[in-house]
Amino acid sequence: MPLNETATLTQDTTSDTRKRILEAAFHGLAVRGYASLSVRDIAKDAGVNHALISYYFGGKDRLVIAVLDEANRRLLERQQQLYDAPVGFAEKWARARRFYKSDLASGFVRVQAELWAASLSNADLREQFLPRIQAWKQLVLDGVREALQAYQVDLPPAFSAEAIATLLSEFWLGMEFSQLIGASGQTARHDATLDAIEALLRMLDERIAQPPEKPKARRAARAGSLR
Repeated sequence: MPLNETATLTQDTTSDTRKRILEAAFHGLAVRGYASLSVRDIAKDAGVNHALISYYFGGKDRLVIAVLDEANRRLLERQQQLYDAPVGFAEKWARARRFYKSDLASGFVRVQAELWAASLSNADLREQFLPRIQAWKQLVLDGVREALQAYQVDLPPAFSAEAIATLLSEFWLGMEFSQLIGASGQTARHDATLDAIEALLRMLDERIAQPPEKPKARRAARAGSLR
């Protein structure tokens, strides 16, 4: 076999092995959680020798961060495409809600929450995890800044883009944890809150969609009101 074909085969084998390990680790995090996740179980689910996990990833914590990175790469790209879409902000909000339901069903929300919780008592993991969760918060902040620029609403100075983005991000994260632990009666309240924000965005979208009234028409309207 030629050397270039051998190299290609080796690369393909490596890529397939890494992919199976990442998929097995994702599934383990989503189903069993971080505390119950073991390298041997991941290797068994992936159908590989457990020594390969250390070889490719260097251990459990580096592996779970690689799992998060792989999922984040795809989902952040999806969210960026959503924000770049030529639709109103209310429609973007509605699509983001559908994305959330999909991410909840796929296990991604559980995976992220597991690593968040594990980071509380694992300083090394926390150091790796925080910049990755910050990437999501930055995406929200960018979206809020774009919306405020488009809406040109007159808000009190305290309601900055940073303040509004923080409210949205922290509410969403709290909602995720609440739903993951099965907090009784909270889902309806969450949905009502999300509905209220969507209704507000639709109202603002309609406002900026209306063409500005021409000065002549405004003068005529004022004159008519004086008769």
